[in-house]
This record gives sequence, C-alpha cells and structure tokens, in this order.
Amino acid sequence: MKSRLFDTKPVQQILNESADNEHGLKKTLTATNLTTLGIGAVIGAGIFVLTGQAAAQYAGPAIVISFIIAGLACAFAGLCYAEFASMIPISGSAYTYAYATMGEFLAWIIGWDLILEYLFAASTVSVGWSGYVVSFLHDFGIHLPAQFTAAWHTILVEVPKMGWKPITTNLTAELLASGISIDSLPHVTAICNAPAMFIVAMLTALLVIGIKETANFNNVMVITKVSVIIMFIGLGFMFVKAGNWHPFIPKNTGEWGHFGWSGILRAAGVIFFAYIGFDAVSTAAQESKNPQRDMPVGILGSLGISTILYILMAVVLTGIVSYTQLNVADPIAVGVNAMGDSMFWLRPIIKIAAIAGLSSVILVMLMGQPRIFYTMAKDGLLPPVFSKVHPKFKTPYVSTILTGFVAIILAGILPINILGELVSIGTLLAFAIVCVGIIVLRKKRPDLNRPFRTPWVPVIPLLGAGICLYLMAALPLDTWLRLIIWFAIGLFIYFFYGMKNSKLRRIGNPENGRDKLV
Repeated sequence: MKSRLFDTKPVQQILNESADNEHGLKKTLTATNLTTLGIGAVIGAGIFVLTGQAAAQYAGPAIVISFIIAGLACAFAGLCYAEFASMIPISGSAYTYAYATMGEFLAWIIGWDLILEYLFAASTVSVGWSGYVVSFLHDFGIHLPAQFTAAWHTILVEVPKMGWKPITTNLTAELLASGISIDSLPHVTAICNAPAMFIVAMLTALLVIGIKETANFNNVMVITKVSVIIMFIGLGFMFVKAGNWHPFIPKNTGEWGHFGWSGILRAAGVIFFAYIGFDAVSTAAQESKNPQRDMPVGILGSLGISTILYILMAVVLTGIVSYTQLNVADPIAVGVNAMGDSMFWLRPIIKIAAIAGLSSVILVMLMGQPRIFYTMAKDGLLPPVFSKVHPKFKTPYVSTILTGFVAIILAGILPINILGELVSIGTLLAFAIVCVGIIVLRKKRPDLNRPFRTPWVPVIPLLGAGICLYLMAALPLDTWLRLIIWFAIGLFIYFFYGMKNSKLRRIGNPENGRDKLV
C-alpha cells in the first residue's frame, strides 16, 4: 500500500503531456501577461479589504510588520515555485510538483488543498467586491435592498450617513461614543449577497470564452487599480497623523492573537491570503508561450511589485485613520473620508479602482481552479468530465462552469472572515509542500534540467516551509477544524474513486518499478 500511495509521476511524462498542443490548452501568454495575472491576483482583497480588517482585529498599525513577515515567507516560497514552474510547465501547479516528487497520495492532498484555496478565494474576494459596489452605488443615491448585500443570516443595521452595515463590536463602540444606541437603529437579517454572486457569474462566463480574452481584461483591470493605488499612497502621505501609529504595537488584550506580537503573527497568517496570486500564475504554465523563461519572471516579478505596494498602503492607511475604524468591507473608502471634504473627488476613483482590482482577483482565482481540476482529471484522480476542453475556445469549460457555480453559492451565504481564513490555511499548506518538494527533487533527480534554480538550497526551502507552518499554527482553532473536515471529505473521494482510477497505476511507472496495471 505504501509503495502505491507514494508512487511518483515521471517528470518526462509530465513534460510530454504539456507539449500536446492539438488537444490541450492554447499557448498564448507572455511574461507580461503572467506578471499582470500575478499582480491581478495579489493586489486586491489584501489591499482593499483585509489590510484594514486585520489591523483592526489583530495587529493595529503593526500590520506593516505582518505584511513583511508574510511577504518574506512568500519570497522563499516564490523562489521554490519559480524553479518548479520553469522545470515542470503544466497547469497543475503545486499538485503536479508534489506528484513528481512526493507521490500520488500527497499530490492528491495538495490538489484537494488547492481546490480549497482557489474556490474559496474567489468567493472571499467577491464579498469584498460586493462591499465596494454597494458603497459606490450608495454615493450616487442607489440603494440595493440590504437583505441582499451580505452573507446569509448576517444582521445589518442602518447607520446614518453610512448606510447598512454588519453589526460588529467596533461599530457598536463607535456609535455609543457618538451617543447612538445600536438598538435604536433599523435592523434587517440578510438573505444572500447578490452582488457577490453576480460578479462570479459574469467572470465565469468570460473564462469560458477564452484565456486570451481573460488576459486582456485582466491587463486593463491591473493598470487601473495599480495607478489609483499609487495615487492614493502619494496623496495619503500628506494626510498622515503620526498619532494614529501610536501605540504601534497595541497591547495584547489577554487573548492570544489579539494585538501584541501574537496579533502580528495571526494577522500575518490571515493576510497571507493576499499573496496567493503568484501561486495562481503557476496554474497558467501550460498556456504560456515560453514557460521556462517566463514563469519565474511572472511569479517573482508580481510578488515583488505587490509586496512593496502592500507595505506602503498599510503605512499610509493606518496613518490616515485609526486602526480601530478599519474593520469594514471598504477600509480604503474610510481612509479617503478621513482625508476631509477637499479629497472627496478621490472617493469614487478609489472605489472604481477597488472594484476593478477585486474583479481581476476573482478572475484569476476562477481561472486557476479549473486548471487544477483539468490536470487531476487527466491523471484519472477525478472524473474525465473535468478534463473536457471546449472545441472552439480551448478552455476547460465544464470545470470552469462547475467552479463558478460553487463559488456563487459560497459567495452568497458565507461571510468574508470565514472564507479568508480557510483560504489562508490552504495556501500556507500548499506553499510548505512546494518548499519541501524542492529539497526532495534536488536529491532524487539532480540531473533534471532546471532553467531557474532556487538559491541556497536547502536553506531557502526550509525557511519557506518553516515560516508557512508557523503561520498556520497562528490561525484560529475553528479554521483548523474546518480544514480537517475538508480533508476528511477529500480522503473519502481519493480512496473510493481516485485510487481506483489513477492512470499512473494503470500504465505503470518505470521509476517505481512497475510497467502494468497494479
């Protein structure tokens, strides 16, 4: 049983499959496309949503340190991803890397984990997108029915001049300080988040049409949001009040993870979700024109640019407004409001950038997941329907539609904090496995061609894996319990379907000493 579970897939076989241009995915992406795809995924919820929420709940102004810690972990993992992506340019991302290094069982584990990562990420960001759209429309006197703008069973309260807001501890305290009792305000109970469901449906349709159309749309969104973010950072420095940075590390409340250094670490684990974009770049390797050269550029380039923007945004945002006011769906809009009436013109521009930015994140996440399904189905671990490619558009349309449908349901009923923490723990696990895989493959197959080599092996991979596992430990217990349930479902599917239908078992693997059905 052990030898079967840990059979590896030959790297040459993986490369041969990726070279199938007639029946496979269309190769149209350049290094620029890959870099903008990475920025499109990374610069989104982290800046427009999670920065404020993590600062308000866990780290305070020290959220800057959290971003540095998370960015450092990503740098180590990114170097490992770059080596794998240039060496094994196929759509499976970390799933394929694990299959080539640590065997089928661990490949399934990481593949199932990636489903959690991408599927829930798309839903998470769509909730943030909804918050900005509702706020943007509110500015123009357009008010969507409150019960259709939040997660199922969320209690909303109508705040004067702010519109409908979910009830939180910070909101209650803020209203009390203004002499307003929250019980005196109108309340409704939400049914579903309709705007979040709408954007997922629209982008799913775009993804079915084609990868080139998707990349072009993403390029426009990235240019829009990065330009406005740079504008906000530049203007924001003029409105910074140094007093908002004090205390820089708020005193711990007595509960682990709520401010103090433990809060910084928990915030780093939560905002790690914001960095999954370069991972999504690797899922498009099979559609890259020259993956050996372009994948490292796309992965490391998007990671570097995004990390710098994150740190600058965290510094400016917590300097403009107190971190205690940032636990909202649209914290950047709160920052613009704090600049005063003279900067009111920036408010709609920021919200347009946020809407564009979050759209590109959702797009890239919805793009990544079907390609994981596609590769797992090609290996026989999922039903063949998941590997169907549209005869005209050359996209994995069945898995794209299924991914979109499930993401629509999740976006409509679950709140952003639960979704975000699930994505973070899934991402951290994926990165840790990839880092370990670099060490394993260097030892097992030192002869393989590596167009890009991770420096200082095994130090860099060990640091990457160690930091990721440490950040996982900092996440809430509830998140771990949800992860365990998710993997229990995955193991059931593997042992009752994947193991029986694995193509590697049917055709054999010379590297494992078998050449027939096992």
